[in-house]
Amino acid sequence: MALDRDQVLHSAAALLTRKSTATMDEVAKAAGISRATLHRHFAGRDALVRALEARGIEECEAALDRARLDEGPASEAVRRLVREIQPAAGLLAFLYGESQLWEGDRQNGGWLRLDTRIGALFQRGQQTGEFRIDLTPVWLTEALYGLIASCAWATLDGRVASRDFPTMVAELLLGGAARREES
Repeated sequence: MALDRDQVLHSAAALLTRKSTATMDEVAKAAGISRATLHRHFAGRDALVRALEARGIEECEAALDRARLDEGPASEAVRRLVREIQPAAGLLAFLYGESQLWEGDRQNGGWLRLDTRIGALFQRGQQTGEFRIDLTPVWLTEALYGLIASCAWATLDGRVASRDFPTMVAELLLGGAARREES
């Protein structure tokens, strides 16, 4: 039986989003393969995490495309983005906590592409008067990532219903980002 790399990555993502400290033995067991087979395809945990990172970036870019960030009011585009990114939120939460992904010159350029696209959405919202101008697009992007990760963890723990994820993330972010009339 040939190894289905996508199935292994899917199993690894599902396990690591629930248990970020899982060992390679546990990942192999979750994927239904031997540890030796897992190591033939992923030399170690770092290689597996890097493969998951590439998958996560790919899923996020697809979510951004589906969310049509350039259409309609920026706040509605944020809501669409949160809905579209929800299926990848657990994987993103895991990746968010993997410090080796953010250190040194080995950082994947895909994160910059995501940051640029999301930052442009927030900048558009500032230019149209929807979002506060005292919060930078970079900060709003980071806040969005943090809320996605936090809500993903709470959902995985059963403290938040999955159906509430889009509302909780988008409305908390938008409530803080909304430009208010000065009195």
